Amino acid sequence: MAEQPQTIVEPAAPVDRPLGSRNQSNLSAMFGDSPLPGYLGEINDDERKTLYQDEVLDGTVSDGMGFPNFDTSYTINGSPDLDTVETGGGGKPATPYVPNPDSPGPGSMSASDQAEFAGTIPDSSPEYGSGLGGLVSPSTTSAEIEKQTLGGYISGKSYAGSNGVS
Repeated sequence: MAEQPQTIVEPAAPVDRPLGSRNQSNLSAMFGDSPLPGYLGEINDDERKTLYQDEVLDGTVSDGMGFPNFDTSYTINGSPDLDTVETGGGGKPATPYVPNPDSPGPGSMSASDQAEFAGTIPDSSPEYGSGLGGLVSPSTTSAEIEKQTLGGYISGKSYAGSNGVS
């Protein structure tokens, strides 16, 4: 979360400073047709935060962006368990982390014609940065990420304990 509070809908009170300060009369003149001033009695920062938590972080999207219904919960949608990913040829990945780099062969552009990759794939660890590492399965981390709330984020971490330290 930001160390300095950010403006959501309730602007900070104007301050009488010469440079770099907000001039409310100029802003009102420039953005006179903005719908925001008309809604300021109906919406406020707390209401917007609650709306975001309920409809974005915890909500279900209906008829949006090409999906008839999408629940934003990680665990309801089924988080991938990388230990169960089938690998091999025929369009399957080379490892749970790497697509099959094998060519499907002359004249074909179909992944189903790929043979199992016979080359060597380097070990994926260590990853850059801190955390549980690049080999942790989303099925392990999703339940913790799903518990996050607006305002409860921890700087530099996905969730408490995600840096490998309790």
